[in-house]
Amino acid sequence: MTDRHVQAEEPAAATRAGDFPGMPVEFGAFCELHRPRYLSYARVWFADPDQASAVVRRALGSLAAVWSEVLVGPNPTAAAWEILRTTITEQRARSVPTGLRPGPADEDLAILHYVVGLATPEIADVIGTDAASITGRLRHARRSAPAEEV
Repeated sequence: MTDRHVQAEEPAAATRAGDFPGMPVEFGAFCELHRPRYLSYARVWFADPDQASAVVRRALGSLAAVWSEVLVGPNPTAAAWEILRTTITEQRARSVPTGLRPGPADEDLAILHYVVGLATPEIADVIGTDAASITGRLRHARRSAPAEEV
């Protein structure tokens, strides 16, 4: 796993695990692991790095509020990813009412792979599924995409 997709200089408002005092060490570790890739995804939707950072912070705050329930669920990583997607979608609706918003999950995979630059195992780690599923879904999304006009 690499952080090649995260700019070297984080915005001043970048989220850190320490932003959530009183949370268990596991939550801090989760934030440290996933925050850079969440931020890279958010930057696809928000041109302003500070706004992207604020959205990720808001999503992680929402996750912190339900952390104990998420941990006992079947797939904490997938639940956290859905919280991030929902937070981004809601914020996009507020800031750009007629603009593009995150669409179907397979479009997210394409964004994470082709725009953010994550490898298949990294995508699987971010969204909480297995790499084989990601490979198949990316292949399907690519076949389903409209052909480019010449």
